[in-house]
Parts: sequence; C-alpha cells; structure tokens
Amino acid sequence: MTGPLTGVKVLDLSRILAGPTATQLLGDLGAEVIKIENPATGGDDTRSWGPPFVEGQDGQDTDLSAYFMSANRNKKSVAIDITSIIGQTQLRQLAAHSDILVENFKPGGLRKYGLDHKTILQSNPRLIYCSISGFGQTGPNAAKPGYDLMAQGYGGIMSLTGATDGEPMKVGVGVADVMCGMYAATGILAALLHRNCTGEGQHIDLALVDTQVAWLVNEGVNHLTSGEVPERRGNAHPNIAPYQVFAAADGDVIIAVGNDTQFERFVTWLGAPEMAKNPDFATNPARLANRDRLIALLQPLIAAHPVHTILDGLEASKIPVGPVNRLDQVFASDQVQARDLKIEMRAPSARRGSVDLIGNPLKFSKTPVTYRYPPPEFGADTQEILATLPNMNEE
Repeated sequence: MTGPLTGVKVLDLSRILAGPTATQLLGDLGAEVIKIENPATGGDDTRSWGPPFVEGQDGQDTDLSAYFMSANRNKKSVAIDITSIIGQTQLRQLAAHSDILVENFKPGGLRKYGLDHKTILQSNPRLIYCSISGFGQTGPNAAKPGYDLMAQGYGGIMSLTGATDGEPMKVGVGVADVMCGMYAATGILAALLHRNCTGEGQHIDLALVDTQVAWLVNEGVNHLTSGEVPERRGNAHPNIAPYQVFAAADGDVIIAVGNDTQFERFVTWLGAPEMAKNPDFATNPARLANRDRLIALLQPLIAAHPVHTILDGLEASKIPVGPVNRLDQVFASDQVQARDLKIEMRAPSARRGSVDLIGNPLKFSKTPVTYRYPPPEFGADTQEILATLPNMNEE
C-alpha cells in the first residue's frame, strides 16, 4: 500500500514548528520531503531546544532533541548554504522538480536570493509555494517577526485562557504554530487538487496571527455577536454549564453536561434531583445566568465522591465525564495504545536503536499513513539528494 501523496515532492525551507508540522503531515501521507537546513547554524533551531535529547551510540547527546523530533519524521535533511551562489542554484534546481515548497522566512526575505515565490513560480508554474510568517505578507505588521507566544497574545487566546483571577495564560503547547501548520497542510492539499485539475500552481500566504484569530471559533463569534469582551473562566465553558473540571475526594474530574436532560440525570445521580426543577437551573440559559450559585452548590456534592466512583456512576448515567490524565497515564492508556498514538521508529544513530514518537491520528481505509524515515540528523541526506542534481560537482 502507498500513501495518498506518494510521488509528491516537497521542498521544506521551514524551521521551528508551524512549517515543519505541515511538512511532517505531508510526509506521513506519503510525500517525499526534503528538509533544507543551514550549515552555518547547525540546522533547524529546535535541534538545540533541549534537553531531552536522543542519546547516541557514543553515549553523548545527538542533535535530535525531543522538540525537533516532534515535527520532523519522514524527512531527509540536506545542508545547503542559502546565502551562497551554489546553494541558491541547488535550491532552484530542487524547486524546479518539486510539487510543493514551504518556507517561513520574513516576508521578502528570500527575494535577495532569487528564491521568492514570484521568481520560483516563473520557472515552475506548477509549484505550490506556501509562505508562513507571523503576520502575513501584507498589512502594517508584515515586517514583524512571528513566534507562537506572540501570536497567542496578539490573537486573543491568552485573554481567554487561565484562572478568572490569574494572569493571561498561553496554552501549554505551541498551539498557534501547530494550528497554523494544520491550516497550511489543508491549503496545500486544496492547491494541489486545483493544480492537478488545471495545471496551475499558486502562492499561499499564511500567518500565525491570522490562523490564531480564525480558531477563536465560538468565543470570537460570541464577541462579534454580542459586542461583549469575553473574560477568562478557567476550565469553565462560555456557553454551557456545568462544563468544567471539578475537585473530587481524591483528584480532579471533568464533567461536561451538554443539555437539560443530561443535567436532570446528573443531579439525580448526585442525590439532588430538585435542582433540575428549580427554574434557576432547569435550562442551560438559566444555568449560565446563575453559574456561580450553581457551581457552589455542585462542588460539595461532587467532592464527596472519589474519582473512580464519579467516572463509573456518570458513565452509567450517560453523562459526559472523564479524567484529567498526566502524560504518563495518557501514553499508558489502553485507548492510546489501541489507536497507535505512540509509535517506535528504528533510528540507527540512537543508542537504543530506536526512538519513541507520537503517531499520526489519521486512519485511512485504503491509503494508510506510513512511517518511513525517523527524524534525521543534520545534513544526513545531503550527498544523496545533491547527487541527483544536474551539473553539480562535489564542491
């Protein structure tokens, strides 16, 4: 079996997380991904973002940080000096035989090397050229650099995240980068379909801040509809109650009551069926209007039970409920194991001969995801790839 993108060639000039997330996904789907890395800096910045690092055969740390490995499997690493004439020639030749190019330089940053989208698309009009930047190619902030934390702050998600009485809080992972990578992959696949129908490539302009604003989803449209500025609610939901984390007798539990019928079954299990008949709590709009009083009444009733009793009891009553797992519990769970979300890839450079990674969640019935190459050491595939270029001597 082959992946749905088998035969598609991707030239990856991106680094850090947003671009690499997109190109790793394309690689998982079968595309050949050539990752270009700067020999002057030792490659992708995230190679040094550790510990932890993979331990090599000599017992020393390799350049495979856990951060780098999270977004760079199914790629080949090629060291090319983009500032040199020969490096620029090599990249133009690679681009001429590629289907997709992904880069995250500052807007206009590749123009001086003759590697900007206008120049490259002239020589390969079938190419899909995706540019990822902090604020996009246009607008008053286009020249500003983009980082995940800055995008989370500028795009509003930090104003919604964290305790009500606490400071604005970023999401625990680089979610602005990751979501930008998801949008990039979606846009690239749509452009690939257009290219296959018309023969036309195109330029995709994507910004961290744009995608961050786009996935404000219900809270963003809540504001646009009401004119009110949402406030931080911790783990509570802006439109549903009760829908949050509660303290049990021996830990924390998530309870997500999605409708009035569920609420009636929920309070009945808690031994307080009269709450469902109280007009202050009988409907979701009423519960939202009286949220503080509702939660104050529910908390001691929930805290009287251990987590396992709540999980078993509410599941039996068909109330959405779940644990708050640590990562060791996540990867040890039977569900994660059954869904192959923890994978092991052979890696000869690693001391134990393999590395553990997070699996791709896509499940295809005909063209499954494949894991062909572990995250590469810097420049490991330079000779192999450059040997395929015409008129290139060893220098």
